Amino acid sequence: MAETKIVECVPNFSEGRDRGVIDAIAQAISGVAGVKVLDVDPGADTNRTVYTFAGPPAPVALAALAAARTARNLIDMRNHSGAHPRMGALDVCPFVPVSGVTMEECADIARDVGRRLAEELGVPVYLYEAAASRPERRSLADIRAGEYEALPDKLKKPEWTPDFGPAAFDPRWGATVVGAREFLIAYNVNLNTRDRKLAHEIALNIREGGRAAKGPDGASLRDAQGNLIKTPGRLNHVRAIGWYIDTYRRAQVSINLTDYHATPLHVVYETVREEAEKLGLLVTGSEIVGLLPLEPLAEAGRFYLRRAGKSGGAPEAELLETAVQSLGLDSVAPFDANKKVVEYAVRSPSPLVSRTVASFADEVSADSPAPGGGSVAALAGSLGAALAAMVANLTVGKKGYEAAWKDLDALALRAQDVKVRLLAAVDDDTNAFNDVLAAQKLPKGTEEEKTARAAAIQAGYRSATLVPLSTAQACLEAARVSESAAVLGNRASVTDAGVGALLAAAGAEGAVLNVLINLGSIEDPEWAAKVRAEAEALAAEARAVRDRTLVKVREVMGG
Repeated sequence: MAETKIVECVPNFSEGRDRGVIDAIAQAISGVAGVKVLDVDPGADTNRTVYTFAGPPAPVALAALAAARTARNLIDMRNHSGAHPRMGALDVCPFVPVSGVTMEECADIARDVGRRLAEELGVPVYLYEAAASRPERRSLADIRAGEYEALPDKLKKPEWTPDFGPAAFDPRWGATVVGAREFLIAYNVNLNTRDRKLAHEIALNIREGGRAAKGPDGASLRDAQGNLIKTPGRLNHVRAIGWYIDTYRRAQVSINLTDYHATPLHVVYETVREEAEKLGLLVTGSEIVGLLPLEPLAEAGRFYLRRAGKSGGAPEAELLETAVQSLGLDSVAPFDANKKVVEYAVRSPSPLVSRTVASFADEVSADSPAPGGGSVAALAGSLGAALAAMVANLTVGKKGYEAAWKDLDALALRAQDVKVRLLAAVDDDTNAFNDVLAAQKLPKGTEEEKTARAAAIQAGYRSATLVPLSTAQACLEAARVSESAAVLGNRASVTDAGVGALLAAAGAEGAVLNVLINLGSIEDPEWAAKVRAEAEALAAEARAVRDRTLVKVREVMGG
């Protein structure tokens, strides 16, 4: 039940006018299973199309390669002209971590795709940003300096030997830059004015690059080399300008946030609001252009809840609602999280979790083996974690418990995370069992088919064993947060913490039962013995946590 791994890829191809070419590349991307095309943005003036797609790492890498193969046959750089800087048919191909993936993992994906591009297509490839092979190649602008026209001479220089592929000019393709970077959030903040200059004044005050420093005479200051001296703005990783949008009849501060981890989205909004007030202006909301990850919105929701004296460990839906309202994200257009949040746009259906309680119970009671005990165990554990979060959230902000507010806020966050993981396990358990059933239906007419079928069945049983093992681990964590809620939380809600511990422990033991029965089909005795020992230890620890929690509950109740 590890966090779902999602990577975004944003390749830029040097064709923005020929709809047939544009669509062919899009079809190559969407033809890879597991990948979802989020946006195709062609520009006739730039003669460039930006594709945005996302999914698990391996399919995303395959989709990038499929798109490049298609472009190899359809784009000829000898005929290209456009307003945007470019050096190749596939000009730049960044991989961006969205969830469950580190920047270094994305850099590894970029290196692998770059190597395969060079090998399969015979083209020069450079690496940039987090995947760069040397510091002087981190900047895309530095690599692309001189553009396509400079490549014949550039490739002859030792310092510009490609990271992969031949150091030879390919007039039809040019060269490609592949890398890994942070997610770029395009974000506009609305003002109650139509004056572009006022909006730009705010932009100058907040953006990292700031503005030109001025001398006493008002002239711009320069250093000994003649370069402009800049006074930095307030926010790192922020690029901004002011503009006027006639459709909205208002000015905006238009922002590119290049690292929301270092400079959170809500910090940008609040800083613009402060600068606007200095000029006698009001911020009237904001808008996201394109998509963004879930985390900056969730963090904004936590920030505004905490500022109101509430716990930040609210359910995900409440965090999003708080963020949308607090940032005014629906001020100029409706904000649809299913279309604006990357994780929501690419998530797989959850047929069990999305059912009503009555429908789920009916499905469990039907004459089919799945969903069964494993899914029910996961659901029990998720409800245990939910109760622990509830107790923590009821206590944060309550008089008499001030000393525990900070710990309970962190506890609520932890419990919400466990709850979400266990809800995902409800469907994961059924899917894993279905894999076993599918393997058993494979053909077995030849020796090769028998061997392949046996291997698939063993792989299915391993998966069907590891999923409930992971469920048991998460249920144990749910039991632990329930115990902490009983110790630290509102005394009036202590029985809720006790019920949470009971459910979580039941979930752990139920999941362990599923581990043990599936181990009977595993043909590797050493692996089975190791898993069995771990599972039994998890069940024993869950029982111990449950019993300690119940003792605490009765102590608080006075019984």
